Amino acid sequence: MRLKIAHGRPAIDNPPSTMTDKYGRIAFAPMTKQPMTKRKIPLLILILGAVMAISATHDYFLMPESFFLHKGDKLILHMVEGDQFTKQSEVGFHSGKVLSFSLLSGKKKIDLTSLARDSNAMLLDYPLENAGQNLISVTTGVDHSNSSRDAYSDFLNTLGYDKLADKVKTGNQFRVKEKYARYMKTLFSVENHDGHEYDKVLNEASEIVLKDNPYSKRYGEDLVAQLLFKGKPAKGEQVFLYIKSLGGNVYTQNYTTDDKGEITLTMSREGIYMLRNVHVEPTTDKDADYVSWWTTYTFSFSSSDEVLNSYKQFGFGDVH
Repeated sequence: MRLKIAHGRPAIDNPPSTMTDKYGRIAFAPMTKQPMTKRKIPLLILILGAVMAISATHDYFLMPESFFLHKGDKLILHMVEGDQFTKQSEVGFHSGKVLSFSLLSGKKKIDLTSLARDSNAMLLDYPLENAGQNLISVTTGVDHSNSSRDAYSDFLNTLGYDKLADKVKTGNQFRVKEKYARYMKTLFSVENHDGHEYDKVLNEASEIVLKDNPYSKRYGEDLVAQLLFKGKPAKGEQVFLYIKSLGGNVYTQNYTTDDKGEITLTMSREGIYMLRNVHVEPTTDKDADYVSWWTTYTFSFSSSDEVLNSYKQFGFGDVH
C-alpha cells in the first residue's frame, strides 16, 4: 500500500532578493547594488522587513553509508539536512553547535567529538571493533529562527498544534521568533543484530526510543517506538514515519502517541526508516516566542542482510 506523503511547511511569498524553503523561513540572499530611486524605496522597505530572519530550519538526521557492516569495516557517517527525508545538503561538524557526539557499542560509550569533521562526511573511516548493534547520537545546541506569522501558524497545524496555531494566526505579531535544538540517533549493526542499543534511553530533553529490535523483524510484524520528553512519556504527540525505498522514493505515515508515549508501526516495506517528532511550546524568554525540540531516529529494515543499503543507492548522494 502506498502511503500518503505528508507536506512540510508552506513557503511564504517574499521579494525576489530573499530565499525561502518549505518551512516558510527566510534566509539572507545576496542583493545587487542599484541606484536608489523614489519608485524603489517602498520595495526596499518591504525587503528590509522581510529579511529580518535567521537561517531556515530543516530536519537534521544521521545517515551511515551502510547499516549492515562487518568487523574491520570503517564507518562513514553523514549528518543530513532536508525535508520529508529528502536530502537538501550535508551538515559538517561545528564544535560550537554540537553539544554531544557519541557511539554506544556493547557496554562502551565512546566520545566521537575529537574525530568529527567539518566536511561532507561528519565521521570518516572510523574502525568498527565490536560485533552487534551500535547506536550513534548527536545533540546540538540552541539555534534561532524567525518566521512570518502565517507560515509559523501553518507549520504548527502540520504538527497537530491546532489551538496554538490559531493563537499565532490571530495574534498581533507579524514575525514569530523561535529557538530550537536537535536530537538525533541512528542504529546500525556489525556482523549480527545482537544487543539492546536500540532501546537505550540517553536522558535527552527529547528522544525517540525503540521498544523492539528492528533488525529482528520480518514483513508484517509490528514495532513499538516511544517518544520521551524531559524523561517522561509524551502523550498525544505527532510522530512521522518516513520510509525511503531503494531508488529514493519516500513513503510517509503519521502517528499519534498514546498515554505511554508509544506508537506501533508495521514493517511493511524494505528501506531506510526515519521516525521524527517536533515538540513546540510557548516561552516567556526574551530571545524567543516559542521553543521547539526536533528529534529523529534512523535505522534500516530488510528481509535479508543482502539488501542493498548504501548511502548512494537510497538516493542520498555519492559515497565517500
